[in-house]
Amino acid sequence: MSLNLLTDRGTPLDRQRFTWKDLVQKPISKLDDDAFSRVRTILMNGVELDSLRVKQVALRMNGPLRQSLAQLMRIEHHQATLVNWLIGADHSPIETTIGYEQTAIEVTASVAKLETDPYLAQGYRYALLEDFDHLYRYSALLDRLEGKDANNITQGYTDIVPARPTLVHHRAPEHDLLEPYPLDATLATKLHAITLTGGEYQTHDYYMNIGPLFTDPLARQLYAEIASVEAQHITHYGSMINPNESLLEKMLLQEACEVWNYAACAEQEDNPRIKAIWERFLDYELGHLNAVIDLFKQHEQRDPAEILGDGKLPPRIVFESHREYLREVIAKETGMRKDGTAFTPDESQEGASSLAYREQLNSEGSPSETVSASYRWTAGTELVREAALA
Repeated sequence: MSLNLLTDRGTPLDRQRFTWKDLVQKPISKLDDDAFSRVRTILMNGVELDSLRVKQVALRMNGPLRQSLAQLMRIEHHQATLVNWLIGADHSPIETTIGYEQTAIEVTASVAKLETDPYLAQGYRYALLEDFDHLYRYSALLDRLEGKDANNITQGYTDIVPARPTLVHHRAPEHDLLEPYPLDATLATKLHAITLTGGEYQTHDYYMNIGPLFTDPLARQLYAEIASVEAQHITHYGSMINPNESLLEKMLLQEACEVWNYAACAEQEDNPRIKAIWERFLDYELGHLNAVIDLFKQHEQRDPAEILGDGKLPPRIVFESHREYLREVIAKETGMRKDGTAFTPDESQEGASSLAYREQLNSEGSPSETVSASYRWTAGTELVREAALA
């Protein structure tokens, strides 16, 4: 797919319209559709909502942009609605959670492989190991509460094994920060950080909303525990983004990020109906990008090429199983810890304040350890296991 961020105009804003039936379309099937259709759906909901979030903050801080922001926010909200509503009622809340963790794992693995900055790539691998362990803990919860095999959701693309234990993910806040990318970083580096920040926001918000709805006390505790780690990941990835970018510069990058991600989804989607949605929203986001380019020129009197370069899209996220890569990362980096903004090779060099913070937080037990105490995932669905026991 040949696109240029500076020259492709996309669909004009006044032609980006919806009806209620248009917004609420037939959802994907957890069994009939490929797992990566759900991965793309979850990812793009997070990317849309993060773009909306940036505009909501900008609205509170900039008078001259209010009307333009209001128009863009309405469209972004409706896009997020259509995308989010593609997750159907055949998914239980825990099954959707499994989908969220698979999304975090496979998307982050692809980004880590794409990232050329060694320090930031390390940052992606570091949090990746934590999301990998979350998948294992939630798979144990799915087995405990619903008697289901998480492989029905992951479809065998993603291993379900422990990584860095969730028990030790809890760090003092100062150890969640990273050094930001420089202002002259490549466009790819900026898009990577923005994408994963949005993804973590969405995962955190979903867990915060779903967690209180369970009656099982351990489920409520597990969602509380992992939501806390997802909040840390928002800090982790969000601190990669340079705080000295201007407001409109951030908006420009946010729109470029949406174009980049929708292009990847459209290229790799095998469900024709869903592919048409990605292609439609790719055109919509090109329209949003050009609206922000006009604002950037008008209010900052700068050339958008300073930010977007020649306008060519960087290599896209690859939606595929990263099993062998993940196994290698688990084998080599599970013992890695944080000390301030630095990564340390083993537990003995972790920041001391994290040890004290974790000891207090886990002093009355660890939900993630309890839920998986007697759980071991084995290949085969719950129906196979039940037949073997009969």
